[in-house]
Amino acid sequence: MAQLEVTDFAQAVIERMGECKDARFKQVMSALVKHAHAFMREVDLTPEEWMAGIQFLTETGKKCDEKRQEFILLSDTLGISMLVVALDQARGARALADRPGERPTEATVQGPFFWPGAPKKELGADIGEGFGEPTLYHGRVTDTFGKAVADCVLDVWSGDEGGLYDMQKGHEMSLRAQFRTDKEGNYRFWSIKPTYYPVPGDGPVGRMLDKMGRHLNRPGHMHMMLEAPGHQKLVTHIFVKDSPYLDSDAVFGVRNSLVVDFPKHPPGKAPDGRTMDKPFYTAKYDFRLVPKAG
Repeated sequence: MAQLEVTDFAQAVIERMGECKDARFKQVMSALVKHAHAFMREVDLTPEEWMAGIQFLTETGKKCDEKRQEFILLSDTLGISMLVVALDQARGARALADRPGERPTEATVQGPFFWPGAPKKELGADIGEGFGEPTLYHGRVTDTFGKAVADCVLDVWSGDEGGLYDMQKGHEMSLRAQFRTDKEGNYRFWSIKPTYYPVPGDGPVGRMLDKMGRHLNRPGHMHMMLEAPGHQKLVTHIFVKDSPYLDSDAVFGVRNSLVVDFPKHPPGKAPDGRTMDKPFYTAKYDFRLVPKAG
């Protein structure tokens, strides 16, 4: 058998998958092998660099636990997570091209700090008291035709006024909750005005970013995950309009349509009727979900 040369290995690996029964798996793995081998040839990868890469991935895995996902952080900071979101959105846009209605709300990255099982709260509840500047979030959830989406679950979470999430501080389920829209699709809840913050820099991803000469910061944002029967799930953020780092988000997640004014109000009656004894903010945003086909 002829000896394989530098340009032969990728095709040899691909040919070994001749008996693969999963067409999509074969397509993905063939492309992965092709591009990975091309990358190594392009940079003329040395054995020492290859081993450094193996060690980096090993350390990344060791940094993961039930409250921290370093691989998601790696994917986020390399722009891969947002690319997957953008590709999915492009597929959705093509599917909707011939259908009437408004464009759906844009999606963005989930991030590494989602925690399933957030406490269920009544509309108007305050989940931010004592954690930062009080903010009323409110708006309406409709489909792309303007029809109200009742009983839609909004799973929301954010960091505190210092930018730290509960799981980073060892706290149990703070600044996160699940709400359900009313029969008109309305939602409202109190939390805080989010601040910009650095993604975790104490692991291999942080060291990678430092060596790249990049900062760690994300602009202030409130995470929102919306799920309703008969509609496509939406994972997105609301970004604070005057936050630093909107133009250089460490995970490339900013979408112009998701940047929202957070007007400041003096003490007094809030739009939901609550009387506030100190200044507060409001953030209004209406979501549009895509109805499932069929």
